[in-house]
Amino acid sequence: MSSFSGKTVLVTGGGSGIGRAAALAFAQRAAHVVVSGRREDEGLETVALIEQAGGQGAFIRADVTDPDDLADLHQKILDACGRLDIAFNNAGFQEPRALLAEQDPALYARVFDTNVRAVYLGLQHQIAIMLKQGGGAIVVNTSVSGLRNPNPGLALYSASKAAAIALVRAAAMEYAEHCIRINAVAPGRVVTPMMLGSKIMDMQTVAAGLPLRRMGQPEEVAEAVVWLASDAASFVVGHILCTDGGFMAL
Repeated sequence: MSSFSGKTVLVTGGGSGIGRAAALAFAQRAAHVVVSGRREDEGLETVALIEQAGGQGAFIRADVTDPDDLADLHQKILDACGRLDIAFNNAGFQEPRALLAEQDPALYARVFDTNVRAVYLGLQHQIAIMLKQGGGAIVVNTSVSGLRNPNPGLALYSASKAAAIALVRAAAMEYAEHCIRINAVAPGRVVTPMMLGSKIMDMQTVAAGLPLRRMGQPEEVAEAVVWLASDAASFVVGHILCTDGGFMAL
């Protein structure tokens, strides 16, 4: 098990689902974890779980769709911790399912502000910090929907995740020589509050269509995030790791 002792880790969208699981996984490996999100009660609950398990955590409220909040978040981390070693850009938003011609155009901004612009701005802040300190690791939560989406009704989400994947690959190539490793996870059918709220069909039917014949759990994605951020993945750059139960192999 890799140790992150002495390292500061940021997890956006850390109040539930994959973000919470990743925050706990990093804390279990001795990292000091900064949990961020819009909902303070959920973020503080994640920190409480970290502390109950003997780890170190703190919550900083921030809305990733607000550029000022993002700037303040990273400055507060520097003020409190002096550095940022690892960032997991996990916050995301999925529109209610609807065919493209029936989709509410007002949702476009929210989907892309959360899933693309926030990643872009987050990368800018994180890269600037890591350049000054001599390196670091960044992981972005994307989706298999950004690579292949056979299900109708999520055109905006799929397009935004494809854009996030392109950002990850471009940034990874630009900053690898500066010892900043940037990668992504691309979860598939994972049981999270977002997935449960998306009006997905019967989960037994969905699970039966996967090679593993079951849904994924947030903790399984979290382990992939931790590995990508660890020294064990020191030669992995610009990779999109599909944590999908074999979905992309079909």
